[in-house]
Amino acid sequence: MKQLFNILAAGLFALASPAAAFSDTDPLVEIEVLDGGPTGRGTYMGALRLTLQPGWKTYWRSPGDAGIAPSFDWRGSRNVGSLSIIWPTPEVTMTSGYQTIGYHDRLVLPIEITPAAANQPVTLTGEMQLGLCKDVCVPSEVSFQHQLNLQANRNPAIVAAMANRPYSAKEAGVKSAKCTLSPTQYGMQVEARISMPTAGGTEVAIIESGTPMAYGGATATERRGNMLVATTEFLPVTKGGFALDRSKLRITVLGTRHAVDIRGCSAG
Repeated sequence: MKQLFNILAAGLFALASPAAAFSDTDPLVEIEVLDGGPTGRGTYMGALRLTLQPGWKTYWRSPGDAGIAPSFDWRGSRNVGSLSIIWPTPEVTMTSGYQTIGYHDRLVLPIEITPAAANQPVTLTGEMQLGLCKDVCVPSEVSFQHQLNLQANRNPAIVAAMANRPYSAKEAGVKSAKCTLSPTQYGMQVEARISMPTAGGTEVAIIESGTPMAYGGATATERRGNMLVATTEFLPVTKGGFALDRSKLRITVLGTRHAVDIRGCSAG
């Protein structure tokens, strides 16, 4: 159950004092904003580059069984109509017998920014809250402020991170993705049956609910020939319950050859 995972994560974070996350002489993580220049869509590319101390890791947007998902506060940004984060393919590791999903040593997180007003200066200002783990885990918060160079050339680090993103369903040859929803004692079980070629090795699937009102536990993944079957249970964040929309479910399959990002599924 996710409550257990949260308790475990809280216990891991409690092993280190908050002050350990910050050091004037040797910070565990440093952040900078990269410029990526304009796109052909009238948007601009940027990125957050996180540099961690050797051996340390941080988490993907869905951190796994025992981890803390990163969060962002963009207040203070100027001339930002909307932005979209492009997550590079993460790694699957085991921490104290629990599966975690994230990145080691360095993370370049591309961001596509749509300005509120075209051809006007764009400033990214905000904070990122994240978990950092090695032998112990600590919470951390980093701040950034940067006026984009709207005439910048393509940035090789951003290009490489974009190239490392999961394939789309079409790119990966996904023929169909069907989801069965079944009420459980406390929430809702989702079984996804995905007709797709193997992504390589022992595949790991993650199902995201698409709603802040529900959270999921571990996803069981099984390969049956050309069919990948992934099952998880979602539980309510509050006593008010929740509803799942199949079109908002997001399924990520991580394999040794590549990853696949599947947006939505049909009834089945």
